[in-house]
Amino acid sequence: MSRRRTYSEDSDDDDVRSRKRLRTNSDAVDIEDRLESLITRVGEKSTSSLESNLEGLASVLEADIANYKSKIIKILCECVTKLPEKLTVYTTLVGLLNARNYNCGGEFVEILVRNLKEALKSCEFENARIMVRFLSDLVNCHVIVASSLLAVFDNFVEVTLEDNIPQVRSDCYVYSVLSALPWVGRELFEKKEMEFGRLLQTIDSYLSKRQKIHVPALRTWASDNPHPQEEYLDCLWAQIINLRSNKWMEKQILRPYLAFDGVLCEALQHTLPQIIPPSHDEDTVYPLPAVVFRMFDYTDAPEGPVMPGSHAIERYLIEEQLHRIIHTHHRERKDCAAALLSFPMKSKIPLNYMILEVVFGQLFTMPRAPYLEIFYGSLLIELCKLQPGSLPQVLAQATEMLYDRLDTMNCSCFERFISWFSYHLSNFQFRWSWDDWVGCTEMDPELPKPKFVKEVLLKCLRLSYQQRLADTLPEQFAPLLPVKPEAYYKYEKEGSGSLPGTMFAHQLMASIKSKCTPEEAAMLLKDLPNPLGEEDVDPSYNPLKIDVFVSTLLNLGKKSFSHSFAAIAKFHYVFKMLAETEDAQICILKTMYELWSTHQQMMCVLVDKMLKTQLVGCAAVANWLFSPDMASDFTSMYVWEIMHSSIKKMNKHVTKLQKEVDDARDMLEAAERKIRDGFDLEVRDEDVPTEEMIERMEERLESAQSEQKNLFLIIFQRFIIILTNHLATCESERRDYNTPWYKWVIERLQQVFLMHHEQVYRYINTLETLMFTSDIDIHILEIFQQFCALRS
Repeated sequence: MSRRRTYSEDSDDDDVRSRKRLRTNSDAVDIEDRLESLITRVGEKSTSSLESNLEGLASVLEADIANYKSKIIKILCECVTKLPEKLTVYTTLVGLLNARNYNCGGEFVEILVRNLKEALKSCEFENARIMVRFLSDLVNCHVIVASSLLAVFDNFVEVTLEDNIPQVRSDCYVYSVLSALPWVGRELFEKKEMEFGRLLQTIDSYLSKRQKIHVPALRTWASDNPHPQEEYLDCLWAQIINLRSNKWMEKQILRPYLAFDGVLCEALQHTLPQIIPPSHDEDTVYPLPAVVFRMFDYTDAPEGPVMPGSHAIERYLIEEQLHRIIHTHHRERKDCAAALLSFPMKSKIPLNYMILEVVFGQLFTMPRAPYLEIFYGSLLIELCKLQPGSLPQVLAQATEMLYDRLDTMNCSCFERFISWFSYHLSNFQFRWSWDDWVGCTEMDPELPKPKFVKEVLLKCLRLSYQQRLADTLPEQFAPLLPVKPEAYYKYEKEGSGSLPGTMFAHQLMASIKSKCTPEEAAMLLKDLPNPLGEEDVDPSYNPLKIDVFVSTLLNLGKKSFSHSFAAIAKFHYVFKMLAETEDAQICILKTMYELWSTHQQMMCVLVDKMLKTQLVGCAAVANWLFSPDMASDFTSMYVWEIMHSSIKKMNKHVTKLQKEVDDARDMLEAAERKIRDGFDLEVRDEDVPTEEMIERMEERLESAQSEQKNLFLIIFQRFIIILTNHLATCESERRDYNTPWYKWVIERLQQVFLMHHEQVYRYINTLETLMFTSDIDIHILEIFQQFCALRS
């Protein structure tokens, strides 16, 4: 008994100690959570002033520094890149902490510099740019010595003097410096005027020599009327020149540290260590250049505050802040809309116009929008809900302006505009001032405006039904209204008795309805004659078999996507038997098109399913889309939806295999290291791949890469052939080559280059050697040269 009692008493003591430990740990976690909440929420709406909140927070953090210094510094460093829209709030807070605790300020700067070096090394250039800006603003808070920041800027700008590097590397580092100058330019001008002047001179010299071959590929519009479409560095440099002429004074940046100048100027400052950009590596991927999107100027916002000019630094600062808000909240459309409309100093600017210009600017960014296209549609709807009295009118004005400028709009942006507008209409009962656009119904259907309306209605058809659209639109739009999507099954049409496969088609339909097996279906087809058959030739496929089987099966599954998928899954064996060659696969696609030519969405979905189930290959899809059978639909959006979907499938497959090889190599190397270090000498992990397994994986990868390369070669070769034929025909007939058809096709070629630039770039040498040689037409060659210039 006594022994049990003793054990129990010891156990109780252990429980008490354990509870104390848990309580202590729990208290520490609570305090850390409280600190994180206080730091991340500072600067949000409050009954107190921002200055008093910052002073109070600095006092709280100062009291907790002894026990939670590393946690506080870690949270602040995360806020630098995750909440850059509150940059000056956090630089002020760091300044106040530095004034109270010099060591803490030094540690923060040291860790932020380490993070910056890591970001540059790991190619996180956007985060690096924000960190450079933060360090710059710390000069204003008397945390960092101005001369040491200038030394960092000099190191960045010296990249422009390096030999044999791509222009995008120099652009990246110059942009990091330029984008920080609105925050720190005045301080550098006052304290280090001569050195600062030399830095600006070096930047000016570099910018004046840059090549801009890439610019036409990145513009939203081909015309500069009414607004110039400027290259991003040229535009920012013009804004910086303007800022310099105003003695580096701007009216947009919130600077809470000015209220604490008396305290901050007494603080000891830190000197930044040397920050030298990592050497260039061939595998480094730098940010692509951009063109600044302009849709409005001060004449478009007639009432209220005046919009800053395109070369005013305030225009850049407002747009940059709006971009940062979208980046922070892009996963939550409601929060994003609320944050945009709560923009500080909103009473001094035409906020609705500037928000829409930034949102559409992102949607039309080339080569692709930063976020999912559906995000921008849902964000604009949320903005309309929050500002029902003003924003819908500005959005309607913006839409009309975009419609008016369709003639010069880039094909990719044209497509995104269609997708957004159709989605937007579907959320507002397809109501629109259609009467204003009636004029387009009398134009050539291939011209941009009628084509836009037609494609919008085809997209709306996916979100509604044909009769609803017919009832909504004025009668004049009948020529552009899509027909009701229905399957065209020729073996049940009048006069089908004369077709060679009609009897077999009816037998097959009856058998499938009677739940026959795939083998029984195949037996029914075996006696069909082959129209390709000749005495001495053994055809590789039977087009009649394919036509009867595919059209009958897909017609039986016409009720829904699910019915079609179930039919394909059940008779997968027959499909594989019929589709042994690429020509047979193209025949399957042609048969599907003949059945579903009025239902574009069904065709997109079925091709996607056939690719997933490996019934057809990506090369077969590309060859089918470029075939004469598809000539009438070649400029339609759905054709290019299928094309890009096929390319993406191939790219995804190659990426997956590459990852598998890389992971396997890493596992094997880790296992070998363990063995060398004396661990697991006898027992080998069953999951670790062998060299033979990796070799087989690499063979699969090489095969997939070969297929990918072949796919791009097919696509680019077909583009060159049809464009060259068009240009030659126009020249021989003395016609203008620049027809609507030519515009769509040449811009589709450009779109393939841009949308898949990461993958196409791998084969740039092959393309330059085999296809885009000096003897092809200059109009086609220019597209290739613009693509090459993106990374040169």
